[in-house]
Amino acid sequence: MANLHFIGGEKGGVGKSVLARLIAQYCIDHQLPFVGYDTDRSHGSFTRFYADYASPVQVDSFASIDRVVEALCADPARLAVVDLAAQTLAPLRTWIAESGMTELLEEQGHRAVFWHVMDDSMDSLATLGDLCAAFGPAVSYVVVLNQGRGSTFAHVETSTQLAAARDLGARVITLARLHDSAMRRIDQHDTSWWAAINRSDGEGALGMIERHRVKVWLRRVYQELEPLLKPV
Repeated sequence: MANLHFIGGEKGGVGKSVLARLIAQYCIDHQLPFVGYDTDRSHGSFTRFYADYASPVQVDSFASIDRVVEALCADPARLAVVDLAAQTLAPLRTWIAESGMTELLEEQGHRAVFWHVMDDSMDSLATLGDLCAAFGPAVSYVVVLNQGRGSTFAHVETSTQLAAARDLGARVITLARLHDSAMRRIDQHDTSWWAAINRSDGEGALGMIERHRVKVWLRRVYQELEPLLKPV
């Protein structure tokens, strides 16, 4: 069962926390039990937007990151969603290797999934190669082409890095772009996706058409997420 989800990408500003928040809202809307963890010490947007579900964790502290797996094994019906800050691959790789984490997860009936969120830069493509080289077939992969952070992914589709990821069984999905003004207002006011489409008054509330626009966008995103999150 793939129920330990690391939402990463190594590069800052590619939309990792946006995706973590979308997965959280998908779980809430579909009554899927989950627990979230936020590794970003400076911003922590996952905990700001979904404070009832997410808590801080430190990737470079074994005692801190251990509790992610301990909580998962104590309640295996829940998904664990870890929002990784930029440049956390090295300490995470050390923790996984020194703890024999992939073997432990397999013994407990779990499997880790690394979601690699990408913009259209060459740096983002290079870090995909680094991720696959770090873990090989021991984990699963989802490559997320974030159209909110780039519009030209043709070079990704023909790259050796994506070919290598696909050889490891990686799934590739597209995260559609949400209109800039709506995304900006949602972020400025720490608005959950539920509040963005349902709240019609108060500070930060979107207009009627904007709310519907977010609703349509969220439906598209859910279609991409559902095959990867819905229990079989």
